[in-house]
Amino acid sequence: MDKTSRERDEQLLIDSEGAGFGAKMGAYFKLSGPGVLQSAITLGGGSLAGALFLGVIGGVDLLWVQLFAMIMGAVMLGAISYVTLTTGQSPFKLIKEHVNPVLAWGWILATLMANMVWVLPQYSLAYGAITENLLPGVFADPDEMSTRFMVSAAIWIVVTGITLLYGKSGKGIKIYETALKVAVAGIVICFVAVAIKLLTVSSGISFGQIFAGFVPKLSHLSEPGDAYQAALAAIQNAEVRDYWAAEIVKQQRMNMVGAASAAVGINMTFLLPFSLLNKGWNKNFRSFALFDLGGSLVLPFVLATSCIVIAASVMFHGQPHEDIFEKDATGAYVLTQEAIAVEGGLQVQYQGSLTKRNEAIPAAISAEEQLVAAMVLKRDNRQFAVSLSELMGAGFAQIVFGLGVLAMGLSTSSLLMLISGYVVCEAFGFEHGGKQHKWGTLLASTGLLWPILWKGESKAYLAVMTSTIGYILLPIAFLTFFLLMNSKRVLGEDDMPKGGKRVMWNVLMGVSFLVTGAAAAWTATTKTIGDDKFPIGTYGLITFVVLVIIGQLMMMKKHKSE
Repeated sequence: MDKTSRERDEQLLIDSEGAGFGAKMGAYFKLSGPGVLQSAITLGGGSLAGALFLGVIGGVDLLWVQLFAMIMGAVMLGAISYVTLTTGQSPFKLIKEHVNPVLAWGWILATLMANMVWVLPQYSLAYGAITENLLPGVFADPDEMSTRFMVSAAIWIVVTGITLLYGKSGKGIKIYETALKVAVAGIVICFVAVAIKLLTVSSGISFGQIFAGFVPKLSHLSEPGDAYQAALAAIQNAEVRDYWAAEIVKQQRMNMVGAASAAVGINMTFLLPFSLLNKGWNKNFRSFALFDLGGSLVLPFVLATSCIVIAASVMFHGQPHEDIFEKDATGAYVLTQEAIAVEGGLQVQYQGSLTKRNEAIPAAISAEEQLVAAMVLKRDNRQFAVSLSELMGAGFAQIVFGLGVLAMGLSTSSLLMLISGYVVCEAFGFEHGGKQHKWGTLLASTGLLWPILWKGESKAYLAVMTSTIGYILLPIAFLTFFLLMNSKRVLGEDDMPKGGKRVMWNVLMGVSFLVTGAAAAWTATTKTIGDDKFPIGTYGLITFVVLVIIGQLMMMKKHKSE
């Protein structure tokens, strides 16, 4: 952004200080931008799936998970904005020259890899919204490869066109940010409407329960939620009952960590500083940048994901999967014909969980166990939309849900392209927003290949490798900016936080790092690949830590010689 635009923004900020609350909020909304970009990227397929799974496995009791994960992520993003606006320099270069070159290059390469892989499910998400929710019946066979590529090409054209609006000029950036503001607002409105509609139907969930759900309950890490207690109590064999209780707890832990990790990703830490620098902002915008993160990132994310958790809780929590069990005329649960025949992926997954139990405890499978096994099966956005149709009418459900999901897929795909352009510019020293930046955005065109790459074993392999690297590097990125916030060499004596502010920053950053670090380490060490369960996460973590130590020794030698 040119100097005149930056000065105009700065003057608007100054004028709003004494103009009353309404005028101040109006100015803040007009200036908001970097926080909106963060919101648009995090409100994607990962957040949708994470919130949906939380609602299925834990109900409204787990509303607090994504709230606290986002708050911790926002603390670190706030530290990133403080460092960036204070120095006015590229964090990549600061880390490479003053902290650790391995951390710098690991950060940039993991971001690019995450972009190129996680854009695949965004295209799949957008495709599903178009063919299943918004335009059902328009395509003769939505599963045809030619149909998938044709619709995906149309998605790519739209996403690329939107992304290329972002350039060196302030006008292009404004247009791009406005488009994303509309998308984020649409996502939030759609899912709030869905939640309100469901709560007005006899849902059995009170507003008191919803508010209580935002209070952390760590019991889900060690024992099954209340909704499973009656079903577990019906299992007569104590050993078998303990087995299923352990399986439920395992699912609860995995879903809690998965949903938390979807709140702030490695690529978000890369996007923020460069979106701030491209705005031309300086240290006078530090306080506003924190407000922007709260109002444009935390609030929309918490609203949208909380509404998805609530909706999933109403429809699925504590209920056996509707494709496995159905109610008979008396209201009792009975197996569906499809489940009995064991046909299709879902039924195989269900039967596989029962086979696994039989291998662990050789004993006859009871009807009560079958019910519990069906209660913990995952749902996807297709079942979500179908259930909404049954509860609220096909028109409302399909259109509102479809628009929200489509906005998620398109906005996140565009941001992943934009970040890829930033990666190319930083790696090779090109100017942001220029021709090379635009060519770099095309690296995230891999979304076009989702019909081939994002399925079956390939989907699992890509997800495992990317999430392992991303999870390992996310807390390391947090640690890096923790060090930068305490570096006089980088910030200078005058701009280093002092006194109570420094204590507050360090406590908040320290807690965020420790919690995300523990979750990332657990996630990485549980990642395996292949039939022989090769522990790729453990070896990846050890390898990277060794490289970081080597990089640190090199940096210490460099500083000593200066």
